[in-house]
Amino acid sequence: MTLKKVIIIGGGFGGLSAAKVIDDSLSDVTVIDKTNHHLFQPLLYQVATAALSPADIAIPIRSILNNKRNTKVILDEAIDIDKSKKIVKLKNSELAYDYLIVAPGSRHSYFGKNEWEKYAPGLKTLTDAVTIREKIINSLELAEKENDQLNKIKYLTFVIVGGGPTGVELAGAIAEIAKKTIIKDYKNFKPDDAKIILIEAFPRVLNTFEEKISERAEKYLSAMGVQIIKNTKVEDVNSSGVQTTNGFIITSNVIWAAGNQASPLIQKLNIPTDRAGRIFVNDDCSIPDYPEIFVIGDASQLKDDHGKILPGTAPVAMQQGRFVAKIINAELAGKPRTKFKYIDKGNLATIGKAKAVGEIKGFKIYGLIAWLMWSSIHIFYLIGFKNRFRVMIEWIWYYITNKRGTRLIVGK
Repeated sequence: MTLKKVIIIGGGFGGLSAAKVIDDSLSDVTVIDKTNHHLFQPLLYQVATAALSPADIAIPIRSILNNKRNTKVILDEAIDIDKSKKIVKLKNSELAYDYLIVAPGSRHSYFGKNEWEKYAPGLKTLTDAVTIREKIINSLELAEKENDQLNKIKYLTFVIVGGGPTGVELAGAIAEIAKKTIIKDYKNFKPDDAKIILIEAFPRVLNTFEEKISERAEKYLSAMGVQIIKNTKVEDVNSSGVQTTNGFIITSNVIWAAGNQASPLIQKLNIPTDRAGRIFVNDDCSIPDYPEIFVIGDASQLKDDHGKILPGTAPVAMQQGRFVAKIINAELAGKPRTKFKYIDKGNLATIGKAKAVGEIKGFKIYGLIAWLMWSSIHIFYLIGFKNRFRVMIEWIWYYITNKRGTRLIVGK
């Protein structure tokens, strides 16, 4: 029997979930990714804030799929897709496919102001996380040797743009660094000298959560010393600071968590997209007129039974990946397709030590219980016993001692 060729672009949550479920006794599977590792993005902010090391939340894709006999991994970047010829073009070669799963993920969006990235890095990759970590620690070092009060304020002011889960988690983590943990090692400034500012364009943070949950999150952040500026848009970011609709903030530390844009590869499919570059997919996650091509994760736009757009989160991508793999398995066995249905297991967001908010099956949870649940879920979904054990030990150590582990500056 001739094996069908299945290509998966992207080794993130969606692509990896599909690769695990596809029956490679019936198909020849190739996973393409421009990095050699799967990244557990929900904990990326903890690398950026010196709580975890990069190796704690990443694992080689080959190691994950080494027991799949007819599945191979290629370290390369897909740059084009020829739908009519069923070919994926890589940087130096091309591959033919019978089925194609496109799960390239997304990057942070600056809404047409890409020049801001130089001053306001986003958080999507390990490189991003290490860049932000070193920027934070280096700013504390600069403030330690600074005698000019205005310059000291510039180094000790941290601005996070975007009040979604990533922005809220970053604000809480940086507040713990700057006002409680690392700052104790410095002698030239006090915890009260540090300012953490969270800017949100909407009337409340965590606007995809229920209003009561947002209110509780804001209460936690305020208690930790985070200044929340709502109903405010960023107009410019430069070396001196951030210009907003409510004034200018002097700072050398800006982190961007305000928006996402689908991978440029999606545009190569020439299918209608929304403003964030996500393709409008069919209810089986395939694209119009090409049932052999599936787009999943935060590169796709799909609505649930209530007409609500599914969020670009790991649970959605994982469920879509498994669903698409099962469709391919079923078709190879001569069975018909079904409709994708997302099972919403709830939302959680952590703000800091023993502080989290969330909603599970209609129940609102807060504080220590929510934090323990958030921690347990994230450890459970981490890939590899070694990573789970290391993260759990780091968290226990931090909970007891208030000391963060990875505080090195290794770049320029």
